[in-house]
Amino acid sequence: MQVSWRKVAIIACAPAGFASGGGDLIWDKQSGAGLCIIETLTRWQSRVGNWLVIRMGGFSLNSEPFTLVRDCDAVMVPQGEEVVLPAGQIGYITQALGGSFTVYVEGNLFRVAGDDADALGKEPPPPLELPPNATTADVEKLAWEQLRAVFDPEIPVNVVDLGLVYDLSMEQLPNGDRTVYVKLTLTAPGCGMGDILVEDARTKLLMIPTLVKADVDLVFDPPWSYEMMSDEARLETGMV
Repeated sequence: MQVSWRKVAIIACAPAGFASGGGDLIWDKQSGAGLCIIETLTRWQSRVGNWLVIRMGGFSLNSEPFTLVRDCDAVMVPQGEEVVLPAGQIGYITQALGGSFTVYVEGNLFRVAGDDADALGKEPPPPLELPPNATTADVEKLAWEQLRAVFDPEIPVNVVDLGLVYDLSMEQLPNGDRTVYVKLTLTAPGCGMGDILVEDARTKLLMIPTLVKADVDLVFDPPWSYEMMSDEARLETGMV
């Protein structure tokens, strides 16, 4: 089916006042005021005002089934609500990127942090290492690599390639420790996963040796647009 609507933005949250129903795909033909998760334009489709909505399943044939071996903290996607999934819960791993997991359980998506990988029967991420006598430039390079391990739970693209990281700077303290400052934005200001992505970025940065503080600020100026995505991200999401 050919769709003439202009592909404006990719987002994990519906615009304000729009009930996404969890796992819907939304394309804005005019303003790009909101974002949507990615799927092909061959699914069942409907129109809601200026929005093209594409229903999509929470898992595919490639999703990996699991049974929780213990109670597990999780965050509902995209609402951002913290929950506890009980031991014995059955579900599917739909995305495993950057050391965290997106799981599908009883019609809903949840994000599970890497620290809880064992609850899914997975190995936690290994500790990070720096070369001896690492310079601030070495630490900054690793900081960018860590941010590339931060993924939106619904989009298989990291926050750096999505263009969500506006700035990263480093300060070295007299004792050799370091502080990193990051300006991070969201694809949609009202996204319920904003605080979760900020905390994920902070947690991954603090895994770096010598980093004692990670100051991650959520900013919305300038507003994010799809032009900020890398070429790789556009290819991954079908925007080219």
